[in-house]
Amino acid sequence: MIRTATPADVPVIHRLVRELAEYEKALDEARATPEQLHEALFGEHPAAYAHIAETDDGEVAGFALWFLNFSTWRGVHGIYLEDLYVRPEKRGGGHGKALLTELARLCVERGYERLEWSVLDWNKPSIDFYESLGARPQDEWTVYRLTDGALKSLGGGGRR
Repeated sequence: MIRTATPADVPVIHRLVRELAEYEKALDEARATPEQLHEALFGEHPAAYAHIAETDDGEVAGFALWFLNFSTWRGVHGIYLEDLYVRPEKRGGGHGKALLTELARLCVERGYERLEWSVLDWNKPSIDFYESLGARPQDEWTVYRLTDGALKSLGGGGRR
């Protein structure tokens, strides 16, 4: 079962984010607090959204956290999937596919034309799974990121 996350889900979403960061060998980079997640998902101006995958007995199997992006070429929004995670012991049960299916359904229902995400190049099981659904890598694009000192250096001294 897939359902929209509620404020009561924030603690489990936080735990799942940490599990995902550990799986991706980057636990030290996962600094978000439950309070930050609550504000981002359920504050006055939500910046992100989440869906929960549950087993038949109501146990949380995984989650998807996403936000809207915008394509200037297509002139419409899309969904950027920030995190998709299914607990290792729950993998193979269709939870990941169900989460992606729900996001694709939202795209179609709302007239969004893209569902995008990033995957680590070493994560072959996920790559194979995504490609089995018809997703294709965007090899011609390279993701760039500014964080920490570089972001502060660039953003702290400029004109407004």
